[in-house]
Amino acid sequence: MIRLLENGFDVFAEEMTRRLADTPYSDIRITHGCVFGNIEPDGSRLTDLAERANMTKQSVGEVATELERRGYVERVPDPSDGRAKIIRLTERGCAAQSLGFQIIDAIEQEWAERFGAERVAALRDVLEAITAERLDWVPVA
Repeated sequence: MIRLLENGFDVFAEEMTRRLADTPYSDIRITHGCVFGNIEPDGSRLTDLAERANMTKQSVGEVATELERRGYVERVPDPSDGRAKIIRLTERGCAAQSLGFQIIDAIEQEWAERFGAERVAALRDVLEAITAERLDWVPVA
C-alpha cells in the first residue's frame, strides 16, 4: 500500500509539473511545496516551516533560499524577536501559490470525475484520519 501512495503522489507531481510548465511560474518544482504548502498568510519562521513539512531546517532553508532568489519569498525581521527572520511570500509568491492551489483543486476535481467523487472523498477521509494524529496544524490547501 505504501508504494501505491508513493506512485499516486508521483502521478500528481508529474501532472502538477506539466501544468505549471505552461505558466509564468514554470520554474517552480514540486519540492517547493514544503514552503508554498506550509507557510502562514503573514509568513512563517524557518523552524515552523520545517516542522510542518516534516523536513530538516537545512532542507527547507535551501528551498527558501532558492525561492528567495527567484522572487517568490522574502526574509524579513520577526517583529516579536529581532534576532529571527520571517519567510513570507512576495506578490509573485502569492500569485504562484494561488495558482498552485487552483491546479490542485482542478486535479482533484478531474480525479473525482474520472474515478468517482465518493471514492476520492473516501480516499481523502482515510488520508486525513491517518495524518490527523501527526498534524496539529492544517496546511492552507
